[in-house]
Amino acid sequence: MAEQKEFFTSRWGMILSVIGIAVGTGNIWRFSRIVAQNGGGSFLIPWVIFLFLWSIPLIIAEFAIGKSTRYGNIGGIAKIAGEKFAWMGAFIGFVATAIMFYYSVVAGWCIKYLTQGITGTLVTTQDHIGLWNSFTGSYEPIIFHVLAMAIGAFVIYRGVVSGIERTNRVLIPSLLVILLILALRAVTLDGAWEGITYFFTPTLDTLLDYKVWLAALTQNAWDTGAGWGLILTYACYARQKEDIALNASLTALGNNSVSLLAGITIFSTVFALSPGEGIKELISGQGSTNTGLAFIFLPQLFEKLPGGIWVQGFFSTIFFLGLTFAAITSLISMIELAVKTFVDMGLERRRALVFVSVLGFLFGIPSALSMTFFENQDWVWGIGLMISGGFISFAIIKHGTDKFRQGAVNGEGSDVTVGRWYNVVISWLVPLQVIVLIVWWFSLAITSFDREGWWNPLNTYSVGTCLLQWGVVMAVFILLNKQMVQRTLHQKGVE
Repeated sequence: MAEQKEFFTSRWGMILSVIGIAVGTGNIWRFSRIVAQNGGGSFLIPWVIFLFLWSIPLIIAEFAIGKSTRYGNIGGIAKIAGEKFAWMGAFIGFVATAIMFYYSVVAGWCIKYLTQGITGTLVTTQDHIGLWNSFTGSYEPIIFHVLAMAIGAFVIYRGVVSGIERTNRVLIPSLLVILLILALRAVTLDGAWEGITYFFTPTLDTLLDYKVWLAALTQNAWDTGAGWGLILTYACYARQKEDIALNASLTALGNNSVSLLAGITIFSTVFALSPGEGIKELISGQGSTNTGLAFIFLPQLFEKLPGGIWVQGFFSTIFFLGLTFAAITSLISMIELAVKTFVDMGLERRRALVFVSVLGFLFGIPSALSMTFFENQDWVWGIGLMISGGFISFAIIKHGTDKFRQGAVNGEGSDVTVGRWYNVVISWLVPLQVIVLIVWWFSLAITSFDREGWWNPLNTYSVGTCLLQWGVVMAVFILLNKQMVQRTLHQKGVE
């Protein structure tokens, strides 16, 4: 076990920090769009089911690996699966880091729109599409990308307790208060009840559609932070007496509660202020992109709020304040994952932070300048997260699922005992879900996204681009496996 000198000070502090990982911009903009595209309330049933078949089992696994080994992804997977599989841990860490490169750009967008809310630009502009295109087509996203990375790096510089824990103790409750304020205003609008009814009412035909179930599984894979390796990293700082199953359940349920609150807000607002056309816009997301909903469509809705420009300005500002908080708390965890990886290899923490920050800035520039590049990276590494979840499952199987459950999961500090059901889910159902999801998304690429060039690695949404980028990264890590193990597990004075 690696020596661990800094720990979260309380369960409350740790839970808020881990919820900070899970709660991101996707809870607010992607969740509502996916619900609308998949029949409203019908989507919620499989979404909850897969919370227990994907998210919670993998979150339990990450908590247990991090807490029992005190290593990040490379050392943790090597300790559990065996040293020759350290490359899998490196791949898991790289996927989250590759997402960090463009997620900091998203955080920058949120900060930019927050400033526009404060200055009143959002409620006075007549062309939100033009405003968005003008911003993303300029060099300005680089400035806000740097600002987002600087904020995240400063929090990590402060340390686990003074930085990560204290920041999440402030931002996560603040985010919840903001969402509650927005939800209360939304549900009191005339016509809001129609949106709530749509959001919570399932229909049998839609519920029997396999595509709805696949969408619900995908949302769990992308939304809760399960399988990213981020929770594994934070679990390295868990106190020994922390209960794994309870913490995992609270994390997953807390994350989904935020999604539901955001959904209530958005559907109430859409049905009240833009009946008829609003749901069509919500489904399309302005060009079927995640970004269109948050940065184009919702600002248009805020302009329709009754009460005049000051009320409209207030609610648009606190919406983007909440979105910024969600983005920053997730970005912090991605930076910490990369820093922890290099610290495990023997690099002094501050030097590791400088190295990661510089890399984050440089490799984020292409996504800041090109939406095509951004969308390609989101496609490649978003699906790559499913492989990460599969690698975590493989590591546990290799270790011995029942041995892992009894030793790492139900070990010291456990108040809630995880039963044998976990063996079945992590050994069989999670790998099956990984295969189904990858086949599903690749089939969409071949039949819908890029029929002619699905094989072309230079195309944005192709199978070829995924296989090429994954293959290169895996090959490099397989070649460096021995060196990574040596630096991580066999340094002088480290067991």
